[in-house]
Amino acid sequence: MDALELVRVRELEIAVRIWHPEAPRTVVAWHGLARHGGDFEDFARVLGPDWRVLAPDTPGRGLSSWSLYPAHDYLYTHYMKVAVAVLDHFELAQVPWVGTSMGGLIGMLLAAEPETASRIERLVLNDVGPELDPDGLASLASYFGVPHRFFRFGELEAELRRHYTGFGIEGDDAWRRLALGSARRLPDGSWTYHYDPRIGEQFVHDTPRDTWADWAAIRCPLMVVHGADSPLLKAENVMRMAKTQPGLVSLEAPGCGHAPMLDRPSQVRPIADFLEQPQRGLLPGSAGRVSSWWQRGLRWLKAIGAG
Repeated sequence: MDALELVRVRELEIAVRIWHPEAPRTVVAWHGLARHGGDFEDFARVLGPDWRVLAPDTPGRGLSSWSLYPAHDYLYTHYMKVAVAVLDHFELAQVPWVGTSMGGLIGMLLAAEPETASRIERLVLNDVGPELDPDGLASLASYFGVPHRFFRFGELEAELRRHYTGFGIEGDDAWRRLALGSARRLPDGSWTYHYDPRIGEQFVHDTPRDTWADWAAIRCPLMVVHGADSPLLKAENVMRMAKTQPGLVSLEAPGCGHAPMLDRPSQVRPIADFLEQPQRGLLPGSAGRVSSWWQRGLRWLKAIGAG
């Protein structure tokens, strides 16, 4: 990352990893259940220097605070509040959102809720949607619902390679970087993952909702990236998503399960094309920082030749 900013949300500190901090355009990239914002390093580099990439670490992950109240804070409703606080901190009235797995669901819920829909200018879902395979979900819940401990760093890396094979990562260097960003040393010298082991409690405490109704309510441009071998997002559900939202842009990532790492041009360039498509009713650059009323007025005066 090129910069790190810390955002306070109640008693929690939210770490936001930033690439290209001076870029003219901004996109929010939100990670999956047990990952962190550092996963978007290659995505940001391939996307290029014209895009400022903001990648928060969700509470309980990475560099962000662990919650003292998991039953309250490790929920989608709270993650949405954290997301709004991050947008407010960076003065983003409206922004494109790229979300992997859980991060995509957070963006989908923000785009569906009347109070926050205007904040999401367009939405990219990475291997997630309004319906996920129940067996795949059960597997996730069982894996992340228990602590993991490794006596050697190499054992942790080997387990990452086994469990995250669906990322489609290529090369030893990439796997080693993933391991370095995923490891946390315990007091006895053994190793575990970076996240709070209680994040899996959201599977117990979160309130079910009609996510197909949420999907149908979204009015911003939509794109889905689908791992060809995904155990979570099935091809038939991608087709149903497109039937409900006929403007949906879809990209299948060969050789990937859940979820594509978004670390190579074949995955990132189509997303860049989608992000750069003009949207009716928006001025170029309008998905950027919020400006005060007098700044907006000044731009309007200049546009009509009175400035």
